[in-house]
Amino acid sequence: MTVLLYLIPAALGLGLIGMLAFLWALRSGQFEDLDGAARRVLFDDADAEARARPSAQPPQQRSRQ
Repeated sequence: MTVLLYLIPAALGLGLIGMLAFLWALRSGQFEDLDGAARRVLFDDADAEARARPSAQPPQQRSRQ
């Protein structure tokens, strides 16, 4: 039973730390653009460069000299 004297405050302290971390993430804007992060996972870096510069050809279609 004396173990509970250590475990209950430890559990409350960890819960408080978790809640503070969540509030910090909420205030710093970590949850603002959830759809953008989900879509970024689906695209390759080469595709992102091609979308950034529409006139550029993807590396696979460039003519070899």
